[in-house]
Amino acid sequence: MVAPPARRPPQSLAEILADQGIISQDMRLKAVALQRHQDLPIGEILMAHGKITEEQLRDGLCQQYGAEPLDLLIRPAMPSLARLLPAKTAIALNVLPWRRAGQALIVATSRPDHDAAIRAAFGPDQPLIIALASQSDMQAALIRTYGDELARLAEARVPQSSSCRNWNVRRRAPVLLLSVLILGGVAWAAPVMVAALFYGIALLFFISNTGLKLAALAATLRQPVAAPPSNMLRLQPPGQPPPLHRQPVVSLLVPLLREKDIACQLVKRLSRLEYPRELLDVILILEADDTTTRRALADTELPSWMRAITIPHGHPRTKPRALNYALNFARGSLIGIYDAEDRPQPDQIRTIVRRFAESPPKVACLQGRLDYYNATHNWISRCFTIEYASWFRLMLPGVQRLGLFVPLGGTTVFLRRTALEAVGAWDAHNVTEDAELGLRLMRHGYQTEIVRTTTFEEANSAILPWIRQRARWLKGYGMTWVTHMRNPVTLWRALGPRAFWGFQLQILGTVMGFLTAPCYGAFRWCPLACRTRWTRC
Repeated sequence: MVAPPARRPPQSLAEILADQGIISQDMRLKAVALQRHQDLPIGEILMAHGKITEEQLRDGLCQQYGAEPLDLLIRPAMPSLARLLPAKTAIALNVLPWRRAGQALIVATSRPDHDAAIRAAFGPDQPLIIALASQSDMQAALIRTYGDELARLAEARVPQSSSCRNWNVRRRAPVLLLSVLILGGVAWAAPVMVAALFYGIALLFFISNTGLKLAALAATLRQPVAAPPSNMLRLQPPGQPPPLHRQPVVSLLVPLLREKDIACQLVKRLSRLEYPRELLDVILILEADDTTTRRALADTELPSWMRAITIPHGHPRTKPRALNYALNFARGSLIGIYDAEDRPQPDQIRTIVRRFAESPPKVACLQGRLDYYNATHNWISRCFTIEYASWFRLMLPGVQRLGLFVPLGGTTVFLRRTALEAVGAWDAHNVTEDAELGLRLMRHGYQTEIVRTTTFEEANSAILPWIRQRARWLKGYGMTWVTHMRNPVTLWRALGPRAFWGFQLQILGTVMGFLTAPCYGAFRWCPLACRTRWTRC
């Protein structure tokens, strides 16, 4: 009996593309070598390096898996089938129920390598037919199908007990008005006593804030920030190549709003990052009615590792809501946040990845330093530069070493995705969502470290924007304090005595320091003015 000929194993995607002349044999070998050390499909590696297009990738996968191509723009999915799969599962597997064919269900995907997980998600009793779409078509189809649901989830991702979304000023207005009337009556009856009380409160917060700053300064000077040693760059014995490590995919979320001239510059700035392109996942986040930014991006050619996502209409229209929404579509295990005008140092992502690799899992967040590239523009920008230099180089490292919570900045923040999702991501209703997230991370037992890497951004150089920014910061600090002080005993147990009292100084002390500063100044100079007038008389 003659044995049947051995069945030839299916061709790999790289071999198919090389046989079609789309990539060279040298490029095929390089892509295969990269794939051995990165947990990524070879098609995404080739696309990130600009060697193939989305359509070529889709057609190659169709030949490899024996599937049919599908254009979701011309033939969209049936909306009624969306209920067959939860939104988070559909996005995680990059799959969408498309049409029915008798008893079988046709599903669209750009990741046929997820075949087993896709079939498990629909259950063993549901026969499936896999059709392949391009990555951009899949993203657009998933947003059309699940966008409104994800937008609602983004508005209430943080648990109610840790969110300020039930903040209602009108409900508390009568109590506040009554308090003001009582205080006014007492001041009318005993003005000297009230003046002395206000002066004492102002002096107390002034001394407390000064003491906290001095303690943080002493902690920083006692143990200055040092560049962490790299266990990924140790010298190897002569004749041996350096080891190759699996590096994670890093997703960078960049919220944009009415950015007319920033799109092209933003692409250039982020293109300077020295990190493998196939491991970068940059998401530009746009509001639904932001036609200005959309037109600017339409005139800009985005690289394959950079994509734009539009958020459906909703309330509140805030940066944290945008971040919560985009987080659903991020591919990375590390999440970073940048602003539109940021200029990060080229080696910043490598520094962050290295530090996370060296740190225990409880270090969930790394905060980089911020500086300004227009420091010499005018007097206000110089003051901002001095303030940021002292804050990120002295104050925050000292606060970290004192064991207090680190109020995060709005940019150059990097988080482990598992920890970020465990604490509920960002509070969409808090206007200082970054600082509040730092507190919530500490309440859940995570740590934040300050890393010696710098991002340059544009400083406010006018009085009115400065006033608006500070007013927003104070409002957010006040909301954060009220929200987390609903149950002081629980907060005490979660933070511990030192961090609890530090929280009072860092948040309440900052707000009260600004509010009582005019009183302190007035009471400080009032006796001098009265004494001078009495002398003249």
